[in-house]
Amino acid sequence: MLIDLIEKRWSPRAFSNQEIAKPILENIFLAASRAPSCFNEQPWRFIVGLKNQDTTWQRIFDSLGAPNKIWTENVPVLAVVVAKTTFTQNSKPNVHAWYDCGQAVAFMTSQATHEGLYMHQMAGFDTQKVVDSFDIPAEYQPIAVLAIGYEGNPATLPEKLQATEFNKKDRKPIAETVFSDWGDSLKF
Repeated sequence: MLIDLIEKRWSPRAFSNQEIAKPILENIFLAASRAPSCFNEQPWRFIVGLKNQDTTWQRIFDSLGAPNKIWTENVPVLAVVVAKTTFTQNSKPNVHAWYDCGQAVAFMTSQATHEGLYMHQMAGFDTQKVVDSFDIPAEYQPIAVLAIGYEGNPATLPEKLQATEFNKKDRKPIAETVFSDWGDSLKF
C-alpha cells in the first residue's frame, strides 16, 4: 500500500556518499514531472548537482546555511527546487506555483523512498546566492534545497546531530488537522 511507503519516509541527516545510478535518479525526477499543477503549468524546475561530477553540486552546497553544511558533505545529490512564478500563457502571477512545486517534490519523495533513497528538504539556504550563481531569471524563485541519497551511518555526524537521527518525529493526529467545520474534527 502507498501509505506503507509514506510511513517509511523520513529526512535523515546521515547520508552515505554512495552514488545514485542515473536511471534511478531519472525515475525520481520523472515522478516529479507527473505531479498535478494549476492549468498544467508545471512550474517546477530543478537544478541538480552530482557530487564530484561538476561545479553545480559545489555551488548549491555553498548556498547552504552553516548548520546544513555540517551534515551535507557526503550527500551525493543536491538539488534546488525553483518555482516559475508566472503563467506561461499570460505572464500573470501564479500564486499556486509553490503548492504545485510541493506536490512535485512529494511525488519525488515517494519515488525516492520506493527506490531505497532518502530526501531531506531544506529551507536553510541563501536564495540570492543561488539566483546569482545560476543566473536565474526574475520570474523564477528558488524555494528549497533537496539532499538526495542513501542512508548513512549516524556515527559519522557530530554528536549533537546523532541524537536527531534516532528521534522519530511525531505527527499530529488527523483529528487536529482534518475538520468538518473549522475546529470540529471530521469523524471517520
